[in-house]
Amino acid sequence: MQLSSLVYLERDGKLLLLHRVKKADDPNRGKWIGVGGKFEEGESPEDCACREVREETGYRMEKPRLRGIVTFVNDRYPTEYMFLFTCRDFSGAPLPGCPEGELRWVGKEEALSLPMWEGDKVFFRLLAEGRPFFSLKLVYAGDRLLRAAVDGEEFPLPV
Repeated sequence: MQLSSLVYLERDGKLLLLHRVKKADDPNRGKWIGVGGKFEEGESPEDCACREVREETGYRMEKPRLRGIVTFVNDRYPTEYMFLFTCRDFSGAPLPGCPEGELRWVGKEEALSLPMWEGDKVFFRLLAEGRPFFSLKLVYAGDRLLRAAVDGEEFPLPV
């Protein structure tokens, strides 16, 4: 079982996305995702989110907002519990390069057309609906999303 955080920084109607292209053995290779990573010993979800954003982008989050908990079940990887954050209040200057891939500010509509996990489109929808907090379970066979449930109820898969 893994614990992780994922953050979507927001600015001027855009999201900061990470194109994961630097590590050959990365399960997210080739996909566009938010910024985040695995917990270190003793970290809270907020500690992890803030550290990962600082390490990968150079920004310092002022007021991260916990939006949901996402449970990933995949036949290829261990179950992962991810704490999903958004943040509009951050400061600092971007790093010249990210160790995980290429960072880019992307319009929210454009983001949906980029290569990403199908389940990410589910939580994009939930975030766009303005849900204050949700529990999302995503079940995958490899890269294929088989099932989604929000707050224990089945949820329609993206088309």
